[in-house]
Amino acid sequence: MKEVLEELKIYLSWLKEMGINSVYLLPEQRKMLEKLSSKQQLLQEIKIELGDCKRCELWKTRHKIVFGEGPAEAKVVLVGEAPGHEEDLQGKPFVGAAGELLTKMLKAIGLSREEIYITNVVKCRPPHNRNPKLQEIEQCKPFLIRQLNIIKPSVICTLGSIATHTLLQKDIPISHLRGRVHLWQGIKLIPTFHPAYLLRNPGSKKLAWEDLKLLKKVLEKSI
Repeated sequence: MKEVLEELKIYLSWLKEMGINSVYLLPEQRKMLEKLSSKQQLLQEIKIELGDCKRCELWKTRHKIVFGEGPAEAKVVLVGEAPGHEEDLQGKPFVGAAGELLTKMLKAIGLSREEIYITNVVKCRPPHNRNPKLQEIEQCKPFLIRQLNIIKPSVICTLGSIATHTLLQKDIPISHLRGRVHLWQGIKLIPTFHPAYLLRNPGSKKLAWEDLKLLKKVLEKSI
């Protein structure tokens, strides 16, 4: 969809250069563009509301807030737990070693980062990459919920136990939750291991691959 919008932008620029200042759109085309614009605007409003957040103690040690990135019309949303070192410096999700592995995992099932939305439960990096505290999760969770409700993806994939427990509200090991489809507010949710965990435990990559194949299967059925 992002590529289509870029091509449309180029086409409209060409029309303008040719002296054509208006173009007719079919009702369904106009409706689609209005819907995309509305979703993007709503996400931007959440980001503005988050602002220079000081709702918990993490603001004292962070460099940048990592809100999330990707198209507002994404069919897949990936939810991690919190930014790491590189993410904190760049303000983008999954750009370190774990991010490189994630990109390869997505490519293996025919997905690119440009067509999915990626965010985290907690928007600021916990010191020394420790697990987010409950209070920190509770302060950030409403923003995550609003992001998901705006995007309304076909599938949510939670990366790691913290993201999975936060959305499913089940205090069960991820090893028991992964491998099957759950529901979150009517949206299909597939838990899998966090890429950082896979870097430390490469033996679990086979299980993660099974989860990715399940994600691809569910996504294809929803299209």
